[in-house]
Amino acid sequence: MTDCITVIDIGKTNKKILLFDNFYNVIYRKSIRFQELVDDDGFPCDDIDAIEKWIFDEIKNVQEQGIYNIKAINFSTHGATLVYLDKEGNRCAPVYNYLKSLDKIDFDPFYKNYGGVDDFSRNTASPAYGMLNSGMQIYWLKHVKPKYWEKVATILHYPQYLSYLFTHKISADYTSIGAHTALWDFDQMDYHPWIKDQQIKLPAPEDGSKATMANFNGQEIAFGAGLHDSSSSIVPLLRRSDKKFVLLSTGTWIICMNPFSKEKLTLEQLNKNCLCFMTPNKDQVKSSMRFLGHAHELYTEALSAHFSKDLDTHTSLDTDLDLIQNSLKNTKKILLPPIVDGDFKVDIKGLSIFSSYEEAYCQLMAEISIKVADGIKLVLDDDNNIKHLYLSGGFNKNKWFVCFIELLMPNFILELSDIKNESALGAALMMDSYFN
Repeated sequence: MTDCITVIDIGKTNKKILLFDNFYNVIYRKSIRFQELVDDDGFPCDDIDAIEKWIFDEIKNVQEQGIYNIKAINFSTHGATLVYLDKEGNRCAPVYNYLKSLDKIDFDPFYKNYGGVDDFSRNTASPAYGMLNSGMQIYWLKHVKPKYWEKVATILHYPQYLSYLFTHKISADYTSIGAHTALWDFDQMDYHPWIKDQQIKLPAPEDGSKATMANFNGQEIAFGAGLHDSSSSIVPLLRRSDKKFVLLSTGTWIICMNPFSKEKLTLEQLNKNCLCFMTPNKDQVKSSMRFLGHAHELYTEALSAHFSKDLDTHTSLDTDLDLIQNSLKNTKKILLPPIVDGDFKVDIKGLSIFSSYEEAYCQLMAEISIKVADGIKLVLDDDNNIKHLYLSGGFNKNKWFVCFIELLMPNFILELSDIKNESALGAALMMDSYFN
């Protein structure tokens, strides 16, 4: 049998199982989407029961094929998702969707206790994003949902919960705690005092390379504690590159990540959608995060309908350098607002000023690219000497985006990352010592 590391990779849309051989090539991959349910407030949420069953079934299926010998299993999931357990270790509250609004509570008194929203957000490197701050989810549950809170004994982030299903070990990792949670004090590099003040108990985070041995389906396997997907995606480049770099990770979110920044996050950066992640080894990763992949998806659907084109027309649309350069000269913002968030909606009327699909798509990519370039500049230190920019994810196949970024960032060497499945690969690499 072929020795392998298995990774369960849970994205917002696609849930995947991947197997990596000892050269970290993907030798098996399967993907699925689940219908959402609704939570106790009627808001869409993951069908966590179905996801758990699928994970167990898929791992059993791999074992029973008799082709692959699983040496270790790790987990990579989207962030801002918590699981609450009672004293028996069972889920005791819904697994809420991070796109849900945090209502029925006034956070102002909380923020005032810690220097105000700006100081608190800068200190925790977490813009006030509502549910995207998982720490604020905890505060909200405690004060708004007492019928659930009174049962809570343990709080886990999503990756650690999936690991817990196999190991029954309560754990935390730096990538999950450090991902815009409002839980971590980046000045002191420890949990923020508000957690103790609110009498909330959270497990101490551990190095992401540690695993727990547990038996599953008659086999002893090393289980990692799991990683936050965006932070996991930078691990392969940190392992492979001998140059300092900024990673441009593109998908639903477009995230500029600088793992070499030594400067603390400033209030100016915070107010321009900057934050910090952490590596599995507790190092700061200064980042800029924007919901621009989501905007791109919505606009390509709208463009398709408006111009009666196929949905994937943009994928085969040749770049027009004259059109691109003209769009950069005219920096008027037509399609995107200053901030693109979860409430973003397409400006259908704005499309009427364009004479062709190509012209409208060029304007869309110009506005997206300008925002991305601004984000890259924001995460650079004052004494920056980084010259390499890696582009990964879906947009590294977008010729328009590549052309715009090259024009907007002429002092950088843009490299299209050939690393596939970055988040899952990062989680697999953290288990490398368990191959032998």
